[in-house]
Amino acid sequence: MTIAANLGYPRIGPRRELKTALEAHWAGTLPEAGLREVATSLRTASRRLQQGAGIGHIPAGDFALYDHVLETACALGAIPPGHGWAGEGPVSLATLFSLARGGSHEGEGCCGKHATAALEMTKWFDTNYHYLVPEFTAAQRFVPTANPWAEAVREGIAAGCRTRPVLLGPVSFLLLGRATDGTAPLALLPALLPAYASLLHGIAEAGAAWVQLDEPCLATDLPPGAAEAYRSAYRALAEAVPGLPLLLATYFGGLRENLPLAFGLPVAGVHLDLVRDPAQLEPALELLGPQQWLSLGVVDGRNVWRTDLRAALGLLRRAPAQRLMVAPSCSLLHVPHSLRHETALDPALRRRLAFAEEKLGEVATLARALDEGEAAVGAALAESDRIAAGRGTAPPRPVATAEGSGERANPYAIRAAAQQARLRLPPLPTTTIGSFPQTAEVRAARAALARGTLDEAGYEAAMRGLIADAVAWQDAIGIDVPVHGEFERNDMVKYFAERLDGYAFTKHGWVQSYGSRCVAPPVIWRDVARPAPMTVRWSVYAQSLTARPMKGMLTGPVTLLNWSFVRDDLPREAICRQIALAIRDEVLDLEAAGIPIIQIDEPAFREGLPLRAADRPDYLRWATACFRLAAGGVRDETQIHTHMCYSEFADIIEAIAAMDADVVSIETARSRMELLGAFEDFAWPSGIGPGVWDIHSPRVPDAAEMAGLLRLALRRLPPGQVWLNPDCGLKTRGWAEVRPALENLVAAARLVRAEL
Repeated sequence: MTIAANLGYPRIGPRRELKTALEAHWAGTLPEAGLREVATSLRTASRRLQQGAGIGHIPAGDFALYDHVLETACALGAIPPGHGWAGEGPVSLATLFSLARGGSHEGEGCCGKHATAALEMTKWFDTNYHYLVPEFTAAQRFVPTANPWAEAVREGIAAGCRTRPVLLGPVSFLLLGRATDGTAPLALLPALLPAYASLLHGIAEAGAAWVQLDEPCLATDLPPGAAEAYRSAYRALAEAVPGLPLLLATYFGGLRENLPLAFGLPVAGVHLDLVRDPAQLEPALELLGPQQWLSLGVVDGRNVWRTDLRAALGLLRRAPAQRLMVAPSCSLLHVPHSLRHETALDPALRRRLAFAEEKLGEVATLARALDEGEAAVGAALAESDRIAAGRGTAPPRPVATAEGSGERANPYAIRAAAQQARLRLPPLPTTTIGSFPQTAEVRAARAALARGTLDEAGYEAAMRGLIADAVAWQDAIGIDVPVHGEFERNDMVKYFAERLDGYAFTKHGWVQSYGSRCVAPPVIWRDVARPAPMTVRWSVYAQSLTARPMKGMLTGPVTLLNWSFVRDDLPREAICRQIALAIRDEVLDLEAAGIPIIQIDEPAFREGLPLRAADRPDYLRWATACFRLAAGGVRDETQIHTHMCYSEFADIIEAIAAMDADVVSIETARSRMELLGAFEDFAWPSGIGPGVWDIHSPRVPDAAEMAGLLRLALRRLPPGQVWLNPDCGLKTRGWAEVRPALENLVAAARLVRAEL
């Protein structure tokens, strides 16, 4: 009998219940017991829904209060000092959230407390989910502090449901971490494996029939020693728990040269992502052991389009009928909960969509078709066939051909002189990334506009008042390049997508980005074009309030692509070039209106980078070309900025330089400027703004701390190229944090300028 399986389910709740509970707990209005009660109810609802949908292998332990990698580290005792953990015993919520967000703890410092920075945060492979990076040292001890996976199994059994616990595999856990003392993380594997074996023993005793070990690193180019690490790790685990079937789960790409490695491990089954790489099925079938199960991910776990059930069945029928699991390509963490409440969508679009709940139905339908024949699911197949036949016919016009120059008129050195003559900025100029706090006042005005209790004129007056206050305050503290604050924007992607043709929007299509941070990606389903200016009037108004050079703020084409659910019947490059032309129109309108600095944010530029080095040049070619197409039409004296989050520069630094922006701001505070190591062997050609304030933590660094980070940056970069800015936008922070932190940032700039 074919098993309908799932690899993971969204955690946040259909109405973002987890977000609400977390933020109430952090605000002190919801006690720990209340937060845990919300978590239990979400797990219970998820389990029941999957069971009712016909899923046979329901994941357990995939829920996390903040991040599954962080909670794996906590369960293994991989907790750096300074976060309130004594080195043994259970890990408190206070420690968990200190690792995630930073915090203050008793016992150190002149005042009895010391501030502790949060763990570094980075992207989960090529998705928009963020994970907390575990930290290790050569002396690292791994000691199980709890076994949430065994608890999840017992919770399910008590409710009449035997679940499949999901753990991050030991090799990927180490590869996704970082050693703070230069130790090779894989060297810690012998110390780690006993802790994993202990967890698996506990899971088996709790009554698990299977365990899913996620090893997504197998879909990447493995570093030296990793293949042997996999062999030794799984040999040790198979010997430690011989009666517990292990499913090795891989996703986000094909295994390619790692296929023999994966199928040669002593595991009971292997999961393959056939959405990303259907061609890996044939070689996998040749490697499949006589008793091994094959789990095939044929339902896209990362996009929102319905599955072509007929095509998926064709793939599944090529596999042996015995020992077969049907599943999504990866965890459904990356898609919204349910389409049920999206009643306002265009019917032509809605019938083509499937969110997490609908994807469970597709998995169950495919498993039933294999076991009972197509007649048993005839209606579902017929509907799928109708949708598949209509793909590509929805756009009202042919896909636009992107034309126009992507080249600036002169090289950076000439542009820089023209820009300085116009802007007259001091050394180490200060700015922010663009957004200021979206306070209750801002949200209330937006909600009133949506309800109709505030008209457009009233809303615009409210936003202008906020902009005026923000510009006056920036002038007062001495920010060299102010911004208007983006108060009128609901989201850096959604705001622009709402003003472009070709996008559609959900009401409840929320997806977790990190912790309590959720986004509702728009859906690209038609040709993209800009019918009218989108930002010009706000930037012009802000510039009228100050003599300092105002920075206009745009979201770049690559980010508008990568942070949307993109139609899958056209090349991503073609869609991105359409978006680039739309942004180019806005850039030229801002320049014509007198805005001297224009920032085209590309925080998702790296996010789209293929996992395999061999696949990256083509992506970098068209992504870079699209940015240049958007920015390339301006005059020399107009300064183009861009911002990039989690910018591990070393392997793509040449492509980022080829974007030809005049200034690039990047996230570097959590890594204490380690990311700037890429500049030791590369002569950076233009301006650079390494972040000196980690805005993902509520900590407010003082001027001395920011100045120290700036001095680290100046060891690698000449002062004439360096800007000061936070790591990212300030939308999610409060004014109580923003005001002192930016005052400290300006003070740090003045302090280091005096030292030059």
